[in-house]
Amino acid sequence: MSTTIEVDGRSVEVSREDKVLFPEDGVTKGDLIEYYRRVAPVMLRHLRDRPLVMQRFPDGIDGEGFYQKDTPEYFPDWIERVSVEKEGGTVEHVVCSAAADLVYLADQACITPHVWLSTVGDLRRPDRLVFDLDPPNGDAGPVRRAARDVRDLVDEIGLVPFLMTTGSRGYHVVVPIRREMGFDDARRLARDAARVLAARRPEELTVEQRKEKRGDRVFVDYLRNSYAQTQVAPYAVRARPGAPVATPIDWDELGSVDPRRYDIDAALRRLRQKDDPWEDLPRHARAFDGPRAALDRLLDESGGQRQGDEG
Repeated sequence: MSTTIEVDGRSVEVSREDKVLFPEDGVTKGDLIEYYRRVAPVMLRHLRDRPLVMQRFPDGIDGEGFYQKDTPEYFPDWIERVSVEKEGGTVEHVVCSAAADLVYLADQACITPHVWLSTVGDLRRPDRLVFDLDPPNGDAGPVRRAARDVRDLVDEIGLVPFLMTTGSRGYHVVVPIRREMGFDDARRLARDAARVLAARRPEELTVEQRKEKRGDRVFVDYLRNSYAQTQVAPYAVRARPGAPVATPIDWDELGSVDPRRYDIDAALRRLRQKDDPWEDLPRHARAFDGPRAALDRLLDESGGQRQGDEG
């Protein structure tokens, strides 16, 4: 059975709203649709103009999910799209610009949207860096210390760090930058920052990609800083029991807010009581040259590697 929802002046047809997507929690597709409709005024500021990858679960989170980059032909014409280059051709991504877009995607069982680190105006020049920090075990203490270390270094080199729970195992530290460099330079900057951190605290932090070599150290994951890579969108629901939400938080909340603290109800309550901590994130974008020079000095002091890419 289908119904029509009026969203900001657009009629969106949705179906099977009673379909349970989170079996342990009884969260239905209708609940997901309503969450995205209500969170849209805040969430859209972090989605607009960015190519999007859909993480879809047609049979709920216990079923087989998949990531979808291309826009299906049956999507309505009013869904914005952007054609982006890939190896051997192009792919047409969804760009989510309106509340109706979010509602339609939720109806398509897109539980989690993931967004690019660049915008449609200049796809090959990112406007943010991201460091993905997950605990090597169930202890949140090391990953919290790692997040603070990233914060302090980012501030030290003249950039501004922002914090988000992932709704999964850890935290993202996101850094707005001016669109002055391509992804290769951005990735090198993030990589070298991770190397400085690992050199400062080698017992707790690592840039080692192979899990068997990390031990109990936190991997300072800078690898998302590449063309066509994504991060989970702020305020996106994760396909995990409890329907946790990736939630921007203030730095003084890090010690008390676990990565899965907020579910869809708690996230909406939070936004009724507190402004979005990332509301002014774009205004804190900084130029590239100063942080690059500062990081080069720190590399020399720490003995961190300057050559190669992933070592």
